[in-house]
Amino acid sequence: MKNSKAKKIAVPAVMIALAFTLSYLESLLPLNLGIPGIKLGLANFVTVTAIYLLPPGWAFAIALVRILLSGLTFGNAFSLIYSLCGGLLSFGVMMAFKRTKLSPVGVSMLGGISHNAGQLAAAAVLLGTPAIAYYMPVLLIAGTATGLLIGIVADQIIKRLKRINFDKN
Repeated sequence: MKNSKAKKIAVPAVMIALAFTLSYLESLLPLNLGIPGIKLGLANFVTVTAIYLLPPGWAFAIALVRILLSGLTFGNAFSLIYSLCGGLLSFGVMMAFKRTKLSPVGVSMLGGISHNAGQLAAAAVLLGTPAIAYYMPVLLIAGTATGLLIGIVADQIIKRLKRINFDKN
């Protein structure tokens, strides 16, 4: 793409569309591990990739727009609140740890854990009880596992896009 201005808008737009599509596909998956609220977080590989390849503002915009679109399309007011709390905390944690030169796999794992922590905090506030924290060990394990899987995929995509000079095209 020779037009730099067009690329600056097209790349994030395509990433938003991909993240939204992955959110939709995940909503169709009958993933039931017997534990409520646990998802793979397929769209998060787009966020992790954006954090490593795009300016922070664009990465944030991609994450926020995807959360809002998915929440408004596939959820309700409560799921949107949970997604926003988890997603914004997760994004902040991932950006902070990306600056420490942590690998995309490690950043993704911390993102998965913090996403679950943010959602649990939102649930504690909305339900008016901190007793829901009993669920945290399960969510820590789930966030670590899903973050690991998403991080491995994101890491491979980041390496391949860097090899083709993604940011210079």
